[in-house]
Amino acid sequence: MLKTNKNLIFILASFVVFIILAFVYANPVISGKQLFQHDIVQYRGGAKELLDYRANTENETYWSDSMFGGMPTYQMGSQFKGDIIKKIDSKLNILPRPVNYLFLLFGGFFLLGMVVVRNWKYALLGATFFGLSTYFYIALVAGHNGKINTIEYFAPLLAGILLVYIRKQYIWGFIVTTLFMGLQIAANHPQMTYYLFLALGVLFLSELIRTIQKKVTVKHFLVSSGIVAASCFIGVGMNSQRIMANSEYIKETVRGKQILTNDSHTGGTSGMDKESMLMWSYGKLETLNLFIPRLMGGATQEPEGKEMMEKVQAMVQENVSSQAEMDQISKGFGSLTYWGDQPITSGPAYQGAIVCFLAVLGFFFAWKKYRYWILGASILTIFLAWGSNFMPLSDFFIDFVPFYNKFRAPSSILVVVELLFPLIAIIGLYRFFTDETLTEEYKKKILLYVSGGTLGLVLILLVFGKSLLGFHTDNEKTYLPPFLLDYLVDERFRLFKTDAIKAFIYVTIAAAVLFLSLKKKLSQNIALIIIGAVSLFDLWTVNRRYLNDENYVDKVFAENPFQTESSDLLAEKVQGNPNLESILANVNVNKTLETIAEKDKTHYRIFNNILGTFSETNTSYFKSSIGGYHAVKLRRYDDVINEYFKVMDSVKVPNILNLLNAKYWVVGGPEQPQAVPNPKANGNAWFVSDLKFADSPNQEIKVIGIIDSKNTAVIASSDKNYFNGKTVQPDASAFINLTRYQPNELEFKSQSRTPQLAVFSEIYYPHGWKMFIDEKEVPYIKADYLLRAVHVPAGSHTIRMVFEPQVIETGKWISLLCFGLFILLSGFGLYFMYGKRDKNKIEKV
Repeated sequence: MLKTNKNLIFILASFVVFIILAFVYANPVISGKQLFQHDIVQYRGGAKELLDYRANTENETYWSDSMFGGMPTYQMGSQFKGDIIKKIDSKLNILPRPVNYLFLLFGGFFLLGMVVVRNWKYALLGATFFGLSTYFYIALVAGHNGKINTIEYFAPLLAGILLVYIRKQYIWGFIVTTLFMGLQIAANHPQMTYYLFLALGVLFLSELIRTIQKKVTVKHFLVSSGIVAASCFIGVGMNSQRIMANSEYIKETVRGKQILTNDSHTGGTSGMDKESMLMWSYGKLETLNLFIPRLMGGATQEPEGKEMMEKVQAMVQENVSSQAEMDQISKGFGSLTYWGDQPITSGPAYQGAIVCFLAVLGFFFAWKKYRYWILGASILTIFLAWGSNFMPLSDFFIDFVPFYNKFRAPSSILVVVELLFPLIAIIGLYRFFTDETLTEEYKKKILLYVSGGTLGLVLILLVFGKSLLGFHTDNEKTYLPPFLLDYLVDERFRLFKTDAIKAFIYVTIAAAVLFLSLKKKLSQNIALIIIGAVSLFDLWTVNRRYLNDENYVDKVFAENPFQTESSDLLAEKVQGNPNLESILANVNVNKTLETIAEKDKTHYRIFNNILGTFSETNTSYFKSSIGGYHAVKLRRYDDVINEYFKVMDSVKVPNILNLLNAKYWVVGGPEQPQAVPNPKANGNAWFVSDLKFADSPNQEIKVIGIIDSKNTAVIASSDKNYFNGKTVQPDASAFINLTRYQPNELEFKSQSRTPQLAVFSEIYYPHGWKMFIDEKEVPYIKADYLLRAVHVPAGSHTIRMVFEPQVIETGKWISLLCFGLFILLSGFGLYFMYGKRDKNKIEKV
């Protein structure tokens, strides 16, 4: 009993340590500052209409017109009634951001460590290995909160599954697995969850093989698999609203089927094209930056890059005398501080020199029931991270593994390695110190081979690095003159050498500690403290390159990054902070947008041609935008962007903007933006009497750029039947006007002496929208490739369209049912377990 209480005290103390570590790392939050994150800034603009609607009505809209002409809000932070599991997630993330994420990364892995080795010391050590993985901090700077929110539940979900399969704790395993499966899905980053389940698939195969080898009974394997399957099913079911809505939505987005046929894809094929999917592929040698952070450089823009750029400019001035030479250099010029295979990067997926060293040891020391599946899952995910650099495997997964082609940036699959390396590291370390079945001779031999091999690799890279790693890209070698190329190679080698020497020192310390402990010169506790302290220092200092105090800003800037007034105080607060400089630079544009919105409160869209139409949400913060910033756009809208806005045709692009009711254009520059009214915008709706039928989607999208869209509508031939028994006749006096606007409900009044086809400047989406004429529901069709249209009889009518997706209501009841089932089964299981235990105690008495 005393030992149990002592362990409990140490466990609670470990969680206090996690809170302290998180607050120390993110110490500016103590003074009220907030993390400034690019994607969260973009979210605040894109979700403004959704958030305003929620605040004003205390209800939820599942459609918003704020970005890309209109889209569902399922991926924009919408809330679902009956979503109990999301409320639990919110309670767990109650600490200020990013302290909440860091604490749960630490705490979640601690639970996994306690399940696997049942020792708080190793669980604590592993939690720091995992929670300080550099990739997580880079993702936080970018604002990938959903990704980190999902990853923080990786370890506890795996803990639940291992409780079932390895520990045979069926009831607790069911509870933990179901709860964290539900939380994992609620965090809403399907790509990260999918990658984790690829690794869990390897675990399942490992258990199946162990069953075939009769190392576990068939009964246990079947019972365990059934429990895990039920847990995952219920956990997913608790998120039915989110999953069902997103499943319906995804089919209509760039992750769903292709509509057009062109050189890169065929209409009807599902998923993204391979080029887009594999653009962010990790280089084979680049994978070693798990061990040495600047093996291929750090981020595309590192602090050292500024000094390097000044030197490059001086060298160019001294040595370049012609425009032709300048043009040649421009072709070869890329990032100064990153020379890997990815287009750009925010930093390396550094795992830690000591963690990688201990992970390799772990593959020799760990129990076989962990060793082989962790090794297999690690190799698989590293190979998949190579993407376009290992096409045989990538092609296989894209063509044959379900849903793999829905996700881009294969490099991000390395998050699985960042979970598994710390896990195998602490398992190996635990057995090294505690398992008497491992002989001292075996430990010494493996330690000698692994440390010698690891340190030897570093020495080889230091001595022969320039010839092995190159420190330049092929493009740079082709176009840069020798004086520039040699300078870049020397400077990059210097960056690499600094980190390589550190890795050599850290591994030497860890290896020496382990050797000394074998010789009984150091106790286990002292050895763990030294290893933990050195690893903490290593990861902490690398992480501070990417997430540090400069990333925090005053609350006013974090919560309202779309400032409309400049002042000396604002300029003083910016003080050279590159994050805030962008706020200051956009003040005049924001003021122009605010002025338009205040002067004209009707419903329309703005085409912002200054800030990057399809990569900003400043416009959406003030008014509905032609553009926006979102990775999961509706497919038809994305097709129009690619067809017309990549090449700005002076005739066709205005025609498309008119279709989309771009009543104002913002042009010029950030210093002197101009709001230009567009009198030719079609308005919110218009009547047409001329129908042009297109035989294919390719024809549809081509024609909309050249027709007179106010009088002619392009209709797919597949919708010809819609006009059976319906006539369309011109009437010059006919009109249709918007009389009421909410993002999820629009009302129009129309009058015409003849039947007409009403075309609405509202994006076509085949799920959830209902069309009513005089309160009688009627069918509607797609017109002009991406808009809605309905046949309107002669006379005066009220036309109303409402977004009421049935999937939300159906999903709510399934979510509640599954959560109730979880509570019921958990309660029954605990009653059975403890009731049986009490009964046994009574019988013994």
